[in-house]
Amino acid sequence: MKKVHIYNDHIEQTALDQFDSAMSQDFAVKGALMPDAHTGYSLPIGAVVATRNVIVPAWVGYDIGCGMCAIPTTGGVAGIEGTEQDILNRIFRDIPTGFAHNQKDTRNTVLNPDNLTAAGRAIFDKNGYKQLGSLGGGNHFIELGTDEIGKIWVIIHSGSRGIGHAIASYYMRLASGDGKAREGHFGFDVDSQEGRDYIQDMNFGLQFALENRKEMLSRIEQIFDRLNIGLFEWDKLINRNHNHAEYNETEGLWIHRKGATHAEVGMMGVIPGNMRDGSFIVQGKGNPNALYSSSHGAGRVLGRKQAQKTLSMDEFRETMKGICGVVTPETLDESPMAYKNIFEVMELQKDLVDVLHHIKPLINIKAKGEC
Repeated sequence: MKKVHIYNDHIEQTALDQFDSAMSQDFAVKGALMPDAHTGYSLPIGAVVATRNVIVPAWVGYDIGCGMCAIPTTGGVAGIEGTEQDILNRIFRDIPTGFAHNQKDTRNTVLNPDNLTAAGRAIFDKNGYKQLGSLGGGNHFIELGTDEIGKIWVIIHSGSRGIGHAIASYYMRLASGDGKAREGHFGFDVDSQEGRDYIQDMNFGLQFALENRKEMLSRIEQIFDRLNIGLFEWDKLINRNHNHAEYNETEGLWIHRKGATHAEVGMMGVIPGNMRDGSFIVQGKGNPNALYSSSHGAGRVLGRKQAQKTLSMDEFRETMKGICGVVTPETLDESPMAYKNIFEVMELQKDLVDVLHHIKPLINIKAKGEC
């Protein structure tokens, strides 16, 4: 009997069926569903699966390295009161959102494209450096919020942009064996050439996603400097991605996290809730039953199309009062009502993480819009 732990009794059947299908694979050893789990493709969002000697690109997903950065600043609430709209406008001016990217290459001394395979390098060379410092769309966001003592934090949720998507698509086609971009339980032996190549390019995607988030933070830091809001405490930067596969030497297994946050003992993490309720700074407990993981957010209760059709703009506007955010028909599918109750989700994972701070939003930036 394979070891499985599920941290929410109210997960929809389609997500449970996806998880059961994944766990039925011969190479799947054990797994867990986080309390925010919901239906995805191939594997539910919020799933963690450990395999022996096999890595599955679709179980990492298209947005390799998608994750969170959070940084405290020396600034306080008084430093941005009355300037929220100005700050929002400046961020939109300096950071491309949605499908947009920079018009010029962004200089970066950390990334080394020579670490990519030939296939990965061909993908990166198209416009890789232009994508550094861009947010993306969907549930990606930039948020300025305040903790319990009024300290301003900057939190970013973003990933590897088109680079990670193209890398994932290439290897998912290769894994399927018929050249089609196929979602499914198609994996590589980690000792095969294809397996080694995917791991190599995936790791570059993880690094790209981190450098992308750091570049955005640097641009926001310049805005803080111009407006004399406060300094960024870079020595306290938290970075934690939630789409990856990594080898766990203790277990001797490859742990795939798809929409799940790594949460080893003492490991700092960020768990976002929604546009209204903000984010949580957490510290991992290293629970082996959860495969050393926690949720990556609240988890959706409504798909994007369903949310657009059924949710009310009036209710969206009402619930976002007091927060400078992108509250438009285009972001209705990102309204708080489209997500599970983040406070209930946090309660369900008390054995997985400790909450250190609850960051309440002051400014929330999605792909387009205004306060």
